[in-house]
Amino acid sequence: MAHALQLRRAVADDLDWIHELRHRVYAKELGQHAPDPTGRLRDGLDGDNVYLVVARGADRLGFVSITPPWAGRYGIERYLTREELPLLTEDALFEVRILTVEPRWRSTRAAPLLMFAALRWIASRGGRRVVVMGRTELLDMYQAVGLRPTGHAVYSGALSFEVLTGAVIELMRTAMSRYAGAVKRLRAGLDWQLDMPFLPRADGCEHGGASFAAIGTDFRSLHRRREVVAADVLDAWFPPAPEVAAVLAEDPAWTARTSPPTGAEGLLAEIATARALPVEALSVGAGSSDLIFRAFGRWLTPESRVLLLDPSYGEYAHVTQEVIGCHVDRLPLRREDGWRIDPARLAAVTLSGRYDLAVVVNPNNPTGRHLPAAELRAAIADSPETMRWWIDEAYMGYVGLSESLADLAAVDPRVVVCSSLSKMYALSGVRAAYLVAEPAVTEQLRRWTPPWAVSLPAQLAAVAALRDPSYYAGRWAQTHTLRHLLAVDLAAVDGSASIEEAVSNFLTVTLPPDGPSAARLVQECRRSDVYLRDLSPMSTAYEGRTLRIAVKDSAENARIVAAYRTALDALRSGGAAPGPVSPRVPTGMTAR
Repeated sequence: MAHALQLRRAVADDLDWIHELRHRVYAKELGQHAPDPTGRLRDGLDGDNVYLVVARGADRLGFVSITPPWAGRYGIERYLTREELPLLTEDALFEVRILTVEPRWRSTRAAPLLMFAALRWIASRGGRRVVVMGRTELLDMYQAVGLRPTGHAVYSGALSFEVLTGAVIELMRTAMSRYAGAVKRLRAGLDWQLDMPFLPRADGCEHGGASFAAIGTDFRSLHRRREVVAADVLDAWFPPAPEVAAVLAEDPAWTARTSPPTGAEGLLAEIATARALPVEALSVGAGSSDLIFRAFGRWLTPESRVLLLDPSYGEYAHVTQEVIGCHVDRLPLRREDGWRIDPARLAAVTLSGRYDLAVVVNPNNPTGRHLPAAELRAAIADSPETMRWWIDEAYMGYVGLSESLADLAAVDPRVVVCSSLSKMYALSGVRAAYLVAEPAVTEQLRRWTPPWAVSLPAQLAAVAALRDPSYYAGRWAQTHTLRHLLAVDLAAVDGSASIEEAVSNFLTVTLPPDGPSAARLVQECRRSDVYLRDLSPMSTAYEGRTLRIAVKDSAENARIVAAYRTALDALRSGGAAPGPVSPRVPTGMTAR
Protein backbone atom coordinates (compact mmCIF):
# COMPACT_ATOMS: atom_id res chain seq x y z
CA MET A 1 0.00 0.00 0.00
CA ALA A 2 1.32 3.45 -0.94
CA HIS A 3 2.38 5.66 1.93
CA ALA A 4 0.56 8.93 2.53
CA LEU A 5 2.39 12.13 1.76
CA GLN A 6 3.74 13.51 5.02
CA LEU A 7 4.56 17.09 5.98
CA ARG A 8 6.66 17.49 9.12
CA ARG A 9 9.40 19.48 10.75
CA ALA A 10 12.87 18.12 10.09
CA VAL A 11 14.55 15.94 12.71
CA ALA A 12 18.27 15.34 13.27
CA ASP A 13 18.29 12.36 10.89
CA ASP A 14 17.16 14.63 8.03
CA LEU A 15 20.05 17.09 8.21
CA ASP A 16 22.65 15.06 6.32
CA TRP A 17 20.16 14.50 3.47
CA ILE A 18 19.32 18.24 3.45
CA HIS A 19 22.99 19.18 3.17
CA GLU A 20 23.61 16.54 0.51
CA LEU A 21 20.59 17.60 -1.57
CA ARG A 22 21.64 21.24 -1.34
CA HIS A 23 25.08 20.33 -2.66
CA ARG A 24 23.65 18.18 -5.46
CA VAL A 25 21.25 20.92 -6.62
CA TYR A 26 23.02 24.22 -5.94
CA ALA A 27 26.64 23.17 -6.51
CA LYS A 28 26.39 20.49 -9.19
CA GLU A 29 23.11 21.12 -11.00
CA LEU A 30 22.72 24.91 -10.91
CA GLY A 31 26.25 26.16 -10.30
CA GLN A 32 25.38 28.65 -7.58
CA HIS A 33 28.17 27.36 -5.31
CA ALA A 34 31.49 25.67 -5.89
CA PRO A 35 31.47 21.91 -5.29
CA ASP A 36 32.59 20.86 -1.84
CA PRO A 37 34.80 17.77 -1.34
CA THR A 38 32.42 16.50 1.35
CA GLY A 39 29.49 16.53 -1.06
CA ARG A 40 27.56 18.65 1.44
CA LEU A 41 26.54 22.32 1.53
CA ARG A 42 26.13 23.99 4.90
CA ASP A 43 25.98 27.60 6.02
CA GLY A 44 26.20 29.62 9.21
CA LEU A 45 22.42 29.76 9.67
CA ASP A 46 21.91 26.00 9.81
CA GLY A 47 21.61 26.11 13.59
CA ASP A 48 18.98 28.85 13.49
CA ASN A 49 16.90 27.77 10.51
CA VAL A 50 13.72 25.74 10.78
CA TYR A 51 13.42 23.06 8.11
CA LEU A 52 10.13 21.62 6.92
CA VAL A 53 10.25 18.32 5.05
CA VAL A 54 7.80 16.57 2.75
CA ALA A 55 8.21 12.80 2.63
CA ARG A 56 6.47 9.64 1.49
CA GLY A 57 7.38 6.69 3.67
CA ALA A 58 11.17 6.46 3.74
CA ASP A 59 11.52 8.75 0.71
CA ARG A 60 12.22 12.43 1.37
CA LEU A 61 10.84 14.53 -1.48
CA GLY A 62 12.00 18.03 -0.59
CA PHE A 63 12.46 20.67 2.06
CA VAL A 64 12.15 24.38 2.69
CA SER A 65 14.10 26.50 5.17
CA ILE A 66 12.65 29.29 7.32
CA THR A 67 14.80 31.84 9.16
CA PRO A 68 12.83 33.42 12.03
CA PRO A 69 13.46 36.97 13.28
CA TRP A 70 14.75 35.73 16.64
CA ALA A 71 17.75 34.22 14.81
CA GLY A 72 19.05 37.80 14.73
CA ARG A 73 20.20 37.66 11.11
CA TYR A 74 19.01 36.56 7.67
CA GLY A 75 20.68 34.67 4.84
CA ILE A 76 20.02 37.53 2.47
CA GLU A 77 22.36 39.70 4.53
CA ARG A 78 25.26 38.01 2.75
CA TYR A 79 24.22 40.05 -0.28
CA LEU A 80 22.39 43.14 1.00
CA THR A 81 22.78 45.19 4.17
CA ARG A 82 19.88 46.38 6.29
CA GLU A 83 20.60 49.92 5.09
CA GLU A 84 20.21 48.76 1.49
CA LEU A 85 17.09 46.73 2.30
CA PRO A 86 15.31 48.38 5.29
CA LEU A 87 12.70 45.64 5.11
CA LEU A 88 15.17 43.51 7.07
CA THR A 89 14.70 45.70 10.16
CA GLU A 90 10.99 44.84 10.55
CA ASP A 91 10.14 43.03 13.80
CA ALA A 92 8.00 40.20 12.42
CA LEU A 93 9.89 39.37 9.22
CA PHE A 94 10.63 35.74 8.30
CA GLU A 95 12.92 34.66 5.48
CA VAL A 96 11.87 31.68 3.36
CA ARG A 97 14.97 30.05 1.87
CA ILE A 98 16.22 27.19 -0.25
CA LEU A 99 12.96 25.60 -1.39
CA THR A 100 14.44 22.40 -2.82
CA VAL A 101 12.79 19.28 -4.27
CA GLU A 102 14.42 16.05 -5.44
CA PRO A 103 14.51 16.02 -9.28
CA ARG A 104 12.10 13.11 -9.71
CA TRP A 105 9.47 14.77 -7.49
CA ARG A 106 9.49 18.25 -9.07
CA SER A 107 6.29 17.75 -11.05
CA THR A 108 4.35 16.66 -7.95
CA ARG A 109 2.64 18.74 -5.26
CA ALA A 110 5.80 18.71 -3.11
CA ALA A 111 6.89 22.29 -3.91
CA PRO A 112 3.49 24.00 -3.48
CA LEU A 113 2.90 21.99 -0.31
CA LEU A 114 6.21 23.20 1.14
CA MET A 115 5.37 26.80 0.19
CA PHE A 116 1.96 26.59 1.87
CA ALA A 117 3.39 24.86 4.94
CA ALA A 118 6.04 27.57 5.33
CA LEU A 119 3.36 30.24 5.22
CA ARG A 120 1.25 28.45 7.84
CA TRP A 121 4.28 27.93 10.10
CA ILE A 122 5.19 31.61 9.86
CA ALA A 123 1.62 32.73 10.58
CA SER A 124 1.48 30.40 13.59
CA ARG A 125 4.55 32.18 15.04
CA GLY A 126 3.14 35.68 14.64
CA GLY A 127 4.89 36.49 11.37
CA ARG A 128 3.56 39.46 9.46
CA ARG A 129 5.89 39.63 6.45
CA VAL A 130 8.15 37.30 4.46
CA VAL A 131 11.21 37.96 2.33
CA VAL A 132 12.35 35.56 -0.37
CA MET A 133 15.24 35.35 -2.83
CA GLY A 134 13.51 33.94 -5.90
CA ARG A 135 15.38 32.71 -8.95
CA THR A 136 14.79 35.15 -11.80
CA GLU A 137 13.57 32.46 -14.20
CA LEU A 138 10.85 31.51 -11.67
CA LEU A 139 9.72 35.09 -11.04
CA ASP A 140 6.26 34.53 -12.57
CA MET A 141 5.59 31.67 -10.14
CA TYR A 142 6.49 33.79 -7.11
CA GLN A 143 4.40 36.72 -8.29
CA ALA A 144 1.42 34.45 -8.97
CA VAL A 145 1.23 33.54 -5.27
CA GLY A 146 1.31 37.21 -4.22
CA LEU A 147 5.00 37.98 -3.67
CA ARG A 148 6.18 41.32 -5.05
CA PRO A 149 9.69 42.40 -6.13
CA THR A 150 11.50 44.90 -3.92
CA GLY A 151 13.61 46.21 -6.81
CA HIS A 152 16.77 44.46 -5.62
CA ALA A 153 18.60 41.83 -7.67
CA VAL A 154 21.15 39.41 -6.23
CA TYR A 155 23.75 37.41 -8.15
CA SER A 156 25.31 34.26 -6.74
CA GLY A 157 27.49 32.02 -8.88
CA ALA A 158 25.67 31.19 -12.10
CA LEU A 159 22.27 32.26 -10.70
CA SER A 160 20.43 35.55 -10.49
CA PHE A 161 17.71 36.22 -7.94
CA GLU A 162 15.01 38.80 -7.32
CA VAL A 163 14.32 39.82 -3.75
CA LEU A 164 10.56 39.54 -3.14
CA THR A 165 8.32 40.21 -0.19
CA GLY A 166 4.70 39.88 0.86
CA ALA A 167 2.44 40.41 3.85
CA VAL A 168 1.47 37.12 5.49
CA ILE A 169 -2.18 38.18 5.67
CA GLU A 170 -2.30 38.94 1.95
CA LEU A 171 -0.43 35.80 0.96
CA MET A 172 -2.79 33.64 2.98
CA ARG A 173 -5.79 35.49 1.57
CA THR A 174 -4.54 34.79 -1.95
CA ALA A 175 -3.97 31.13 -1.16
CA MET A 176 -7.45 30.72 0.33
CA SER A 177 -9.27 32.55 -2.48
CA ARG A 178 -7.42 32.35 -5.82
CA TYR A 179 -5.97 28.91 -5.07
CA ALA A 180 -8.74 27.41 -2.93
CA GLY A 181 -9.04 24.37 -5.18
CA ALA A 182 -5.29 23.78 -5.16
CA VAL A 183 -5.15 24.08 -1.38
CA LYS A 184 -7.95 21.53 -1.10
CA ARG A 185 -5.99 19.13 -3.31
CA LEU A 186 -2.85 19.66 -1.21
CA ARG A 187 -4.77 18.57 1.86
CA ALA A 188 -6.21 15.38 0.33
CA GLY A 189 -4.61 12.30 1.85
CA LEU A 190 -1.95 14.35 3.60
CA ASP A 191 -0.40 13.36 6.92
CA TRP A 192 0.05 16.87 8.34
CA GLN A 193 2.42 16.66 11.31
CA LEU A 194 3.08 20.32 12.02
CA ASP A 195 1.92 21.87 15.29
CA MET A 196 -0.75 24.14 13.82
CA PRO A 197 -3.95 23.33 11.89
CA PHE A 198 -3.61 22.93 8.14
CA LEU A 199 -6.07 25.77 7.52
CA PRO A 200 -6.47 29.05 9.39
CA ARG A 201 -9.77 30.14 10.86
CA ALA A 202 -12.16 31.37 8.20
CA ASP A 203 -12.15 34.93 9.63
CA GLY A 204 -8.36 34.99 9.96
CA CYS A 205 -8.39 35.81 13.69
CA GLU A 206 -6.78 33.14 15.85
CA HIS A 207 -8.51 33.43 19.23
CA GLY A 208 -8.38 31.09 22.15
CA GLY A 209 -11.37 29.03 23.15
CA ALA A 210 -10.80 25.60 21.63
CA SER A 211 -12.15 24.23 24.89
CA PHE A 212 -15.73 24.93 23.81
CA ALA A 213 -15.23 22.86 20.69
CA ALA A 214 -14.29 20.00 23.04
CA ILE A 215 -17.51 20.53 24.98
CA GLY A 216 -19.50 20.67 21.76
CA THR A 217 -20.68 23.77 19.93
CA ASP A 218 -23.94 22.01 19.05
CA PHE A 219 -24.70 21.92 22.83
CA ARG A 220 -25.63 18.23 22.71
CA SER A 221 -22.93 17.18 25.18
CA LEU A 222 -22.93 19.92 27.79
CA HIS A 223 -21.99 17.37 30.46
CA ARG A 224 -18.48 17.71 29.02
CA ARG A 225 -18.21 21.12 30.68
CA ARG A 226 -17.49 19.31 33.96
CA GLU A 227 -14.68 17.29 32.35
CA VAL A 228 -12.85 20.05 30.46
CA VAL A 229 -10.55 22.58 32.10
CA ALA A 230 -11.01 25.70 29.98
CA ALA A 231 -7.82 27.55 30.86
CA ASP A 232 -7.37 28.80 27.28
CA VAL A 233 -9.88 31.64 27.77
CA LEU A 234 -9.85 34.19 30.56
CA ASP A 235 -13.33 33.60 31.91
CA ALA A 236 -13.58 34.02 35.67
CA TRP A 237 -12.93 30.90 37.74
CA PHE A 238 -15.56 32.00 40.29
CA PRO A 239 -19.35 32.19 39.92
CA PRO A 240 -21.10 35.56 39.61
CA ALA A 241 -22.40 37.23 42.75
CA PRO A 242 -25.27 35.38 44.47
CA GLU A 243 -27.79 38.06 43.50
CA VAL A 244 -26.89 37.55 39.83
CA ALA A 245 -27.80 33.88 40.03
CA ALA A 246 -30.93 34.74 41.97
CA VAL A 247 -32.25 37.30 39.50
CA LEU A 248 -31.63 35.00 36.53
CA ALA A 249 -33.32 32.08 38.29
CA GLU A 250 -36.32 34.03 39.59
CA ASP A 251 -38.42 33.75 36.42
CA PRO A 252 -36.31 32.39 33.57
CA ALA A 253 -39.33 31.88 31.29
CA TRP A 254 -40.23 35.58 31.59
CA THR A 255 -36.59 36.60 31.14
CA ALA A 256 -36.27 34.51 27.97
CA ARG A 257 -39.44 35.77 26.28
CA THR A 258 -39.40 39.43 27.29
CA SER A 259 -37.80 42.21 25.27
CA PRO A 260 -35.28 44.19 27.34
CA PRO A 261 -35.27 47.97 27.86
CA THR A 262 -34.48 49.29 24.40
CA GLY A 263 -31.45 51.36 25.30
CA ALA A 264 -30.38 49.53 28.47
CA GLU A 265 -31.34 52.61 30.45
CA GLY A 266 -31.26 50.88 33.83
CA LEU A 267 -27.85 49.35 33.16
CA LEU A 268 -26.45 52.73 32.07
CA ALA A 269 -27.76 54.33 35.26
CA GLU A 270 -26.22 51.56 37.41
CA ILE A 271 -22.81 51.92 35.72
CA ALA A 272 -22.98 55.69 36.23
CA THR A 273 -23.68 55.22 39.94
CA ALA A 274 -21.09 52.47 40.48
CA ARG A 275 -18.33 54.34 38.65
CA ALA A 276 -19.31 57.93 39.62
CA LEU A 277 -19.62 58.93 35.96
CA PRO A 278 -22.21 61.00 34.05
CA VAL A 279 -24.61 58.70 32.26
CA GLU A 280 -24.17 60.81 29.11
CA ALA A 281 -20.55 59.61 28.96
CA LEU A 282 -21.53 55.94 28.71
CA SER A 283 -22.45 53.55 25.93
CA VAL A 284 -23.09 49.82 26.33
CA GLY A 285 -22.71 46.78 24.15
CA ALA A 286 -22.86 42.99 24.11
CA GLY A 287 -19.25 42.57 25.20
CA SER A 288 -16.17 44.58 24.33
CA SER A 289 -15.91 43.08 20.83
CA ASP A 290 -19.31 44.56 20.01
CA LEU A 291 -18.08 47.99 21.05
CA ILE A 292 -14.75 47.61 19.23
CA PHE A 293 -16.39 46.69 15.94
CA ARG A 294 -19.03 49.40 16.26
CA ALA A 295 -16.68 52.23 17.22
CA PHE A 296 -13.74 51.39 14.98
CA GLY A 297 -16.07 50.87 12.03
CA ARG A 298 -17.30 54.45 12.47
CA TRP A 299 -13.95 56.11 13.17
CA LEU A 300 -11.46 54.38 10.92
CA THR A 301 -10.96 53.89 7.18
CA PRO A 302 -8.29 52.12 5.10
CA GLU A 303 -6.38 55.42 5.15
CA SER A 304 -6.26 55.55 8.96
CA ARG A 305 -3.01 54.92 10.83
CA VAL A 306 -3.25 52.89 14.04
CA LEU A 307 -0.68 52.13 16.75
CA LEU A 308 -0.95 48.84 18.65
CA LEU A 309 1.18 47.30 21.38
CA ASP A 310 2.95 44.08 20.45
CA PRO A 311 2.05 41.67 21.92
CA SER A 312 -1.53 42.64 22.69
CA TYR A 313 -5.09 41.37 22.42
CA GLY A 314 -5.47 39.99 18.89
CA GLU A 315 -8.94 41.41 18.22
CA TYR A 316 -7.47 44.87 17.68
CA ALA A 317 -5.08 43.76 14.93
CA HIS A 318 -7.86 41.73 13.36
CA VAL A 319 -10.37 44.60 13.23
CA THR A 320 -7.97 47.36 12.21
CA GLN A 321 -5.81 45.45 9.75
CA GLU A 322 -7.96 42.67 8.35
CA VAL A 323 -11.53 43.98 8.62
CA ILE A 324 -11.01 47.72 7.98
CA GLY A 325 -7.61 47.57 6.27
CA CYS A 326 -5.88 50.36 8.23
CA HIS A 327 -2.16 51.08 8.21
CA VAL A 328 -1.06 49.44 11.46
CA ASP A 329 2.23 49.95 13.31
CA ARG A 330 3.33 48.17 16.48
CA LEU A 331 5.13 49.38 19.58
CA PRO A 332 7.17 46.30 20.59
CA LEU A 333 7.12 45.23 24.22
CA ARG A 334 10.38 43.52 25.13
CA ARG A 335 10.97 40.37 27.10
CA GLU A 336 14.21 41.84 28.45
CA ASP A 337 12.20 44.76 29.88
CA GLY A 338 9.76 42.40 31.58
CA TRP A 339 7.14 43.27 28.92
CA ARG A 340 6.76 46.68 30.55
CA ILE A 341 4.87 49.35 28.61
CA ASP A 342 7.46 52.14 28.59
CA PRO A 343 5.56 55.45 28.84
CA ALA A 344 8.51 57.41 27.43
CA ARG A 345 8.65 55.24 24.30
CA LEU A 346 4.88 55.41 23.98
CA ALA A 347 4.87 59.20 24.27
CA ALA A 348 7.74 59.59 21.81
CA VAL A 349 6.02 57.48 19.17
CA THR A 350 2.60 59.13 19.51
CA LEU A 351 4.06 62.65 19.63
CA SER A 352 4.88 62.32 15.93
CA GLY A 353 1.25 63.04 15.05
CA ARG A 354 1.13 60.29 12.43
CA TYR A 355 -1.56 58.19 14.16
CA ASP A 356 -5.31 58.52 14.17
CA LEU A 357 -5.72 55.98 16.99
CA ALA A 358 -3.52 54.34 19.63
CA VAL A 359 -4.80 51.25 21.43
CA VAL A 360 -3.50 50.44 24.91
CA VAL A 361 -4.76 47.31 26.69
CA ASN A 362 -4.03 48.02 30.36
CA PRO A 363 -3.43 45.69 32.14
CA ASN A 364 -2.17 44.14 28.96
CA ASN A 365 -3.36 40.85 27.58
CA PRO A 366 -1.39 38.61 27.06
CA THR A 367 1.58 39.96 29.07
CA GLY A 368 -0.44 40.81 32.19
CA ARG A 369 1.63 43.98 32.76
CA HIS A 370 0.06 47.19 34.01
CA LEU A 371 1.11 50.74 33.17
CA PRO A 372 0.32 53.00 36.16
CA ALA A 373 -2.46 55.48 35.48
CA ALA A 374 -0.30 58.53 36.18
CA GLU A 375 2.27 57.48 33.56
CA LEU A 376 -0.38 56.76 30.95
CA ARG A 377 -2.11 60.07 31.66
CA ALA A 378 1.19 61.88 31.08
CA ALA A 379 1.71 60.17 27.73
CA ILE A 380 -1.82 61.10 26.66
CA ALA A 381 -1.37 64.70 27.78
CA ASP A 382 1.65 65.08 25.51
CA SER A 383 -0.06 63.58 22.46
CA PRO A 384 -1.56 65.57 19.57
CA GLU A 385 -5.11 66.87 19.84
CA THR A 386 -6.00 65.05 16.63
CA MET A 387 -5.18 61.55 17.91
CA ARG A 388 -7.65 59.32 19.72
CA TRP A 389 -6.69 56.88 22.50
CA TRP A 390 -8.60 53.65 23.12
CA ILE A 391 -7.81 52.26 26.58
CA ASP A 392 -9.02 48.69 27.15
CA GLU A 393 -9.49 48.07 30.87
CA ALA A 394 -10.99 44.58 30.75
CA TYR A 395 -8.77 43.41 33.63
CA MET A 396 -8.52 46.63 35.66
CA GLY A 397 -10.30 45.10 38.65
CA TYR A 398 -7.26 42.94 39.31
CA VAL A 399 -5.18 46.09 39.82
CA GLY A 400 -7.78 48.37 41.41
CA LEU A 401 -10.48 50.52 39.88
CA SER A 402 -8.72 53.65 41.20
CA GLU A 403 -6.25 53.07 38.34
CA SER A 404 -8.97 53.49 35.71
CA LEU A 405 -8.83 56.40 33.27
CA ALA A 406 -12.61 56.52 33.01
CA ASP A 407 -12.78 59.96 34.65
CA LEU A 408 -10.37 61.35 32.03
CA ALA A 409 -12.31 59.74 29.17
CA ALA A 410 -15.54 61.40 30.34
CA VAL A 411 -14.10 64.88 29.72
CA ASP A 412 -11.31 64.46 27.13
CA PRO A 413 -12.63 63.88 23.59
CA ARG A 414 -9.36 62.16 22.64
CA VAL A 415 -9.78 59.33 25.17
CA VAL A 416 -12.13 56.35 25.22
CA VAL A 417 -12.10 53.70 27.95
CA CYS A 418 -13.60 50.30 27.17
CA SER A 419 -14.44 48.04 30.09
CA SER A 420 -15.79 44.53 29.77
CA LEU A 421 -18.01 43.26 32.55
CA SER A 422 -17.45 39.72 31.31
CA LYS A 423 -14.10 38.73 32.79
CA MET A 424 -14.02 40.59 36.11
CA TYR A 425 -17.67 39.97 36.94
CA ALA A 426 -18.00 36.36 35.73
CA LEU A 427 -20.48 37.35 33.02
CA SER A 428 -18.73 36.14 29.86
CA GLY A 429 -21.72 34.05 28.84
CA VAL A 430 -24.27 36.87 28.96
CA ARG A 431 -22.01 39.46 27.22
CA ALA A 432 -22.02 42.96 28.65
CA ALA A 433 -19.53 45.82 28.38
CA TYR A 434 -19.45 49.60 28.40
CA LEU A 435 -17.28 52.40 27.15
CA VAL A 436 -16.67 55.83 28.61
CA ALA A 437 -16.12 58.87 26.40
CA GLU A 438 -16.85 62.56 26.23
CA PRO A 439 -20.66 62.90 25.77
CA ALA A 440 -20.41 64.12 22.17
CA VAL A 441 -18.52 60.94 21.30
CA THR A 442 -20.98 58.61 23.03
CA GLU A 443 -23.90 60.44 21.45
CA GLN A 444 -22.48 59.63 18.02
CA LEU A 445 -22.00 55.97 18.94
CA ARG A 446 -25.48 55.68 20.39
CA ARG A 447 -26.90 56.69 17.01
CA TRP A 448 -25.22 53.60 15.57
CA THR A 449 -26.23 51.29 18.40
CA PRO A 450 -29.16 49.05 17.47
CA PRO A 451 -32.10 48.77 19.88
CA TRP A 452 -31.94 45.90 22.37
CA ALA A 453 -28.16 45.64 21.86
CA VAL A 454 -27.79 44.07 25.32
CA SER A 455 -30.09 41.16 26.14
CA LEU A 456 -32.42 41.16 29.13
CA PRO A 457 -30.46 38.40 30.95
CA ALA A 458 -27.29 40.43 30.44
CA GLN A 459 -28.86 43.66 31.70
CA LEU A 460 -30.31 41.94 34.77
CA ALA A 461 -27.04 40.16 35.54
CA ALA A 462 -24.82 43.22 35.04
CA VAL A 463 -26.97 45.43 37.26
CA ALA A 464 -26.99 42.82 40.02
CA ALA A 465 -23.22 42.35 39.74
CA LEU A 466 -22.47 46.08 39.98
CA ARG A 467 -24.53 46.26 43.17
CA ASP A 468 -22.23 43.81 44.98
CA PRO A 469 -18.69 45.28 44.80
CA SER A 470 -17.52 43.63 48.02
CA TYR A 471 -18.19 40.14 46.65
CA TYR A 472 -16.06 40.79 43.59
CA ALA A 473 -13.27 42.53 45.48
CA GLY A 474 -12.91 39.39 47.56
CA ARG A 475 -12.84 37.15 44.49
CA TRP A 476 -10.23 39.34 42.77
CA ALA A 477 -8.01 39.14 45.84
CA GLN A 478 -8.46 35.37 45.93
CA THR A 479 -7.44 35.22 42.26
CA HIS A 480 -4.01 36.65 43.11
CA THR A 481 -3.50 33.91 45.71
CA LEU A 482 -4.57 31.14 43.33
CA ARG A 483 -2.34 32.52 40.57
CA HIS A 484 0.71 32.53 42.81
CA LEU A 485 0.10 28.98 44.02
CA LEU A 486 -0.34 27.82 40.43
CA ALA A 487 2.92 29.52 39.44
CA VAL A 488 4.79 27.83 42.28
CA ASP A 489 3.41 24.40 41.38
CA LEU A 490 4.24 24.81 37.67
CA ALA A 491 7.78 25.96 38.48
CA ALA A 492 8.25 22.84 40.62
CA VAL A 493 7.45 20.67 37.59
CA ASP A 494 10.07 22.21 35.30
CA GLY A 495 12.72 24.61 36.54
CA SER A 496 13.92 25.36 32.99
CA ALA A 497 10.65 27.10 32.06
CA SER A 498 10.05 30.77 32.85
CA ILE A 499 6.82 31.41 34.79
CA GLU A 500 5.56 35.02 34.78
CA GLU A 501 2.62 36.01 36.98
CA ALA A 502 2.08 39.75 36.40
CA VAL A 503 -1.22 41.16 37.78
CA SER A 504 -4.21 39.63 35.98
CA ASN A 505 -6.16 36.39 36.14
CA PHE A 506 -3.59 34.42 34.15
CA LEU A 507 0.10 33.62 33.96
CA THR A 508 2.47 32.77 31.13
CA VAL A 509 4.93 29.91 30.74
CA THR A 510 7.89 30.24 28.37
CA LEU A 511 9.56 26.96 27.47
CA PRO A 512 13.32 26.75 26.89
CA PRO A 513 14.60 27.05 23.29
CA ASP A 514 15.65 23.41 23.23
CA GLY A 515 12.30 22.20 24.55
CA PRO A 516 8.98 21.47 22.84
CA SER A 517 7.06 24.25 21.14
CA ALA A 518 4.17 25.87 22.99
CA ALA A 519 1.81 24.49 20.37
CA ARG A 520 2.98 20.91 20.98
CA LEU A 521 2.61 21.29 24.74
CA VAL A 522 -0.88 22.76 24.36
CA GLN A 523 -1.88 19.90 22.07
CA GLU A 524 -0.52 17.29 24.44
CA CYS A 525 -2.36 18.77 27.45
CA ARG A 526 -5.62 18.37 25.57
CA ARG A 527 -5.23 14.62 25.95
CA SER A 528 -5.99 15.27 29.63
CA ASP A 529 -8.94 17.54 28.73
CA VAL A 530 -6.88 20.54 29.86
CA TYR A 531 -6.96 23.46 27.43
CA LEU A 532 -4.22 26.11 27.48
CA ARG A 533 -3.48 28.95 25.07
CA ASP A 534 -0.52 28.99 22.69
CA LEU A 535 0.46 32.66 22.33
CA SER A 536 2.68 32.10 19.28
CA PRO A 537 0.27 33.52 16.66
CA MET A 538 -0.05 36.78 18.61
CA SER A 539 3.58 37.89 18.34
CA THR A 540 7.00 36.81 17.12
CA ALA A 541 8.27 38.05 20.51
CA TYR A 542 7.11 34.71 21.93
CA GLU A 543 9.29 32.71 19.49
CA GLY A 544 6.74 29.90 19.47
CA ARG A 545 7.61 29.00 23.08
CA THR A 546 5.07 30.79 25.31
CA LEU A 547 1.65 29.70 26.51
CA ARG A 548 -0.92 31.46 28.65
CA ILE A 549 -2.83 29.72 31.45
CA ALA A 550 -5.98 31.18 32.98
CA VAL A 551 -6.29 30.91 36.75
CA LYS A 552 -8.94 28.40 37.85
CA ASP A 553 -10.03 27.11 41.25
CA SER A 554 -7.76 24.88 43.34
CA ALA A 555 -9.04 21.60 41.95
CA GLU A 556 -8.75 22.66 38.30
CA ASN A 557 -5.36 24.25 38.90
CA ALA A 558 -4.19 20.88 40.22
CA ARG A 559 -5.42 19.26 37.00
CA ILE A 560 -3.52 21.87 34.97
CA VAL A 561 -0.30 21.09 36.82
CA ALA A 562 -0.79 17.34 36.40
CA ALA A 563 -1.52 17.67 32.67
CA TYR A 564 1.50 19.96 32.24
CA ARG A 565 3.74 17.38 33.92
CA THR A 566 2.35 14.49 31.89
CA ALA A 567 2.64 16.44 28.63
CA LEU A 568 6.26 17.41 29.25
CA ASP A 569 7.14 13.82 30.10
CA ALA A 570 5.48 12.54 26.93
CA LEU A 571 7.11 15.13 24.68
CA ARG A 572 10.57 14.57 26.11
CA SER A 573 10.30 10.82 25.85
CA GLY A 574 9.08 10.98 22.27
CA GLY A 575 5.81 9.30 23.14
CA ALA A 576 3.59 12.19 22.05
CA ALA A 577 1.78 12.18 18.74
CA PRO A 578 3.52 14.44 16.18
CA GLY A 579 0.58 16.48 14.94
CA PRO A 580 -2.66 18.06 16.11
CA VAL A 581 -4.25 16.00 18.85
CA SER A 582 -7.75 15.61 17.55
CA PRO A 583 -9.62 16.69 14.40
CA ARG A 584 -12.66 17.50 16.55
CA VAL A 585 -10.81 20.47 18.07
CA PRO A 586 -10.38 23.35 15.57
CA THR A 587 -8.67 26.65 16.27
CA GLY A 588 -10.61 28.31 19.08
CA MET A 589 -13.63 30.52 18.86
CA THR A 590 -13.92 32.85 21.80
CA ALA A 591 -12.28 36.19 22.09
CA ARG A 592 -10.12 36.50 25.16
